[in-house]
Amino acid sequence: MDYTVIQILQLIIKLIIGFSILNVWLINRNKSTPWRAKNASSMEEEFSIYGFSKSMMIVVGTLKCGFAILLLLSIFSSGSGFPSLEWIGAAGIAILMAGAISMHVKVGDPAKKSLPAAIFLILSLLVILL
Repeated sequence: MDYTVIQILQLIIKLIIGFSILNVWLINRNKSTPWRAKNASSMEEEFSIYGFSKSMMIVVGTLKCGFAILLLLSIFSSGSGFPSLEWIGAAGIAILMAGAISMHVKVGDPAKKSLPAAIFLILSLLVILL
């Protein structure tokens, strides 16, 4: 099967989004990064800075991981009658990334702290539009 440049680009974007989100939430959630709100050293501390409980962190993390998995599964569902996996995954990630950006703004973080969320928001929108 021959793939178009757009299909290859879309595949790469899905892999980047899917594996990056799973990495952040499943492997690095208890590690400090330059992107966390204020000077949080873990995901739980970051959510506390935003004014959210650990339960909310679990809900958001479950949604993000679920949407990331849908995006990854959509790679294999092309032409199988499940194109909505792609749309639901990308739209869900886009909405959650918009929320992440708004939380950084809420707590007065510098714009650079929102950079990963902004990139994933744009990439998710590209998946929807391509």
